[in-house]
Amino acid sequence: MIHHDLAKNAYWRFDGIGNSIICTNAIFYLAALAPLFPTFTLISHFIVGTERSPTDLRVALIFSMLGVIPHLIYTLVVFFSISYMSLYKALLLGVVAWTVAAAILVLTWQYIQG
Repeated sequence: MIHHDLAKNAYWRFDGIGNSIICTNAIFYLAALAPLFPTFTLISHFIVGTERSPTDLRVALIFSMLGVIPHLIYTLVVFFSISYMSLYKALLLGVVAWTVAAAILVLTWQYIQG
């Protein structure tokens, strides 16, 4: 447990430093790509792939592809609202839009699967 916590803290410190450096550089836009690295997705796909059937993994992969939709909606909402409101309000509105889109995605997926 202690080693896990140390690794987690080291990761967040490194990620924060890396993003700080990237954000102040001429290639600042790469800071938006770094959080999209599929760390947790790799872990979850590995677990599903080793503990479930290949068919179940394919289902999880399809849902992963659809999971990009809430992120796209968040990005679009922030992109278009930033011209009309403060950064904080635009980001909050984006989070609300992501939450609604994610809830719709999950409910729709459950309906289709059920």
